[in-house]
Amino acid sequence: MKTTALIMAGGRGERFWPMSRKSMPKQFLSLTGTDQTMIQSTVERILPLVAMEDIYIATNREYRELIRKQLPEIPEANILCEPMAKNTAPCIGWGAVTIRKKYGDAMMIVLPSDHLVQQQTLFRRVLKNAVRTAEETGGLVTLGISPKTPDTGYGYIQYDTEEGTGFESAFRVKRFVEKPNLETAKAYLASGEYLWNSGMFIWKASAILKEMEEKLPGNYELLEKIEKAIGTEAEEETVESAFAQMQSISIDYGVMEKAENVYVLPSSFGWDDVGSWLAVGRINPGNDMGNVIKGDIVSVNTARCIVQGGKKMIAMVGMEDTIVVDTEDALLVCAKDSAGDIKKVLEVLRAVNRTELL
Repeated sequence: MKTTALIMAGGRGERFWPMSRKSMPKQFLSLTGTDQTMIQSTVERILPLVAMEDIYIATNREYRELIRKQLPEIPEANILCEPMAKNTAPCIGWGAVTIRKKYGDAMMIVLPSDHLVQQQTLFRRVLKNAVRTAEETGGLVTLGISPKTPDTGYGYIQYDTEEGTGFESAFRVKRFVEKPNLETAKAYLASGEYLWNSGMFIWKASAILKEMEEKLPGNYELLEKIEKAIGTEAEEETVESAFAQMQSISIDYGVMEKAENVYVLPSSFGWDDVGSWLAVGRINPGNDMGNVIKGDIVSVNTARCIVQGGKKMIAMVGMEDTIVVDTEDALLVCAKDSAGDIKKVLEVLRAVNRTELL
């Protein structure tokens, strides 16, 4: 069966402000120490498994030209530009009906565009096993990351450690759980039954659409209208109308938490979701004081800081556990333990109508 991929690239990356902006969000930036942008890296790591012409990008309209510039090999018809943000279930559904329309049915690998995978060969091996599991079971498959710490920043997956499929460590999922508090996360880690939810999925297009028909019937009816309109003059108008009516809901809430035939492959391939500036500190080597720095930086008695310089020299004296990001029109100075509040800066900027900084 044909294997395809849908890469989700519509996010704003607000926790990476001020480098990530509405006009250039983080998936189109290089944040992981390579010359490639994050979406370019995502495409490259799956190319041995999926042909370029079978890779689809789900994004919004304002990023069409960015994708064409950074991924010129992707066919124009494979860039699915959502007219409005409606979370992951509608965008995955649109990808699924587009693939069903073209191929009748096919395997789908669904990936975020902004993750880091350091062990590429191992990742592809796990992904290949996941595709085989999804094809042979007809179920919904996800990749779970074996946790190393009791992290409170991820959702978790509880799985049945005894009930495997026989296809190289694929196990039945018991339940998906939300981001826990620290004590709960410690209990999850100690039990050995929980994995971090990576947000990566593998299934047949027909399998996910069947689940959507049952779990999200209103959205599914609208997706059917889109499918019928694909390739006609009414396609753009139909997509616009359908998205306006769809329920905005994530694939986790809308389908995965309610589905029964769900499997997970416990995985460990150097994964990071690169969710905030703290990730830059995790994935890049620090100097002898634990500082991760880029640019013209002078540091004196400064430790465990993340510094992204711009055109000017930055001098830091007596600083600890601080994030500093300099751009042409904005400077961020943030305590590491407040990194989750960076999005609140954007709320203030919107409130005072400083839209040129968003």
